[in-house]
Amino acid sequence: MSHQSEVPTTSGELDTISPLGNLGVNILTPKITKLLVPIVGTSRLVSHAWDEKAIQMMLDKQKGKAIPKKAPKDPEADFKASLYQSTEGWYGFPAVAFKQAAVAACRFCDNSVKMNIARGIIFVQPDGFTESGHDIVRIDGDEPIMRQDMVRIGMGTADIRYRGEFRNWSANLTILVNANILSPEHIYNLFELAGHHVGVGEGRPGAPKTSMDWGMFRTNLDVQATADIPVEKAA
Repeated sequence: MSHQSEVPTTSGELDTISPLGNLGVNILTPKITKLLVPIVGTSRLVSHAWDEKAIQMMLDKQKGKAIPKKAPKDPEADFKASLYQSTEGWYGFPAVAFKQAAVAACRFCDNSVKMNIARGIIFVQPDGFTESGHDIVRIDGDEPIMRQDMVRIGMGTADIRYRGEFRNWSANLTILVNANILSPEHIYNLFELAGHHVGVGEGRPGAPKTSMDWGMFRTNLDVQATADIPVEKAA
């Protein structure tokens, strides 16, 4: 049975289309690989999660509800609200922040990996979730401390912010990648670039506005990175 078909050309004549296998197209089976990439912070990690109360007030305003008078500032409450805490009690940081750092680090490569391609190749797996459903990577190290900063908000108004800071921190990133496109060595090097040039959290080098040297990290050479961890397949 023939699988050839005919389609009209611009001249109105019919052209015969050959089966896909005869067109020289070679689509490789994806080699989905799970990598363990240990990282260690080289500068403070400052967390600033969205305050659930602030989100609710924003939603109420959009619904046309009366907005209550702003409560007096509570530094301790602001500090706790800035942190990402898992349902199991440990502290973490959004998994997507590390992916975004790796994607942004493509700017510091030789143009062989485009950022839009990297977005569809690299996936950072969460270690857990917050009560509000954020996917987070576990942050190991010192307990977070409260820091106080003067910041500028809309129209140049000054405000005091209380946020959580991790002085000494590390994490074990579990990465899913198509190894046909990026090898384990590529991934390790990309995250090394991400830690130095982009970072994560408040005040990171790659921040669009307030760019400092917070949230920087390196791949941890003291821990053996593990490649090709078996990937669980859906039943």
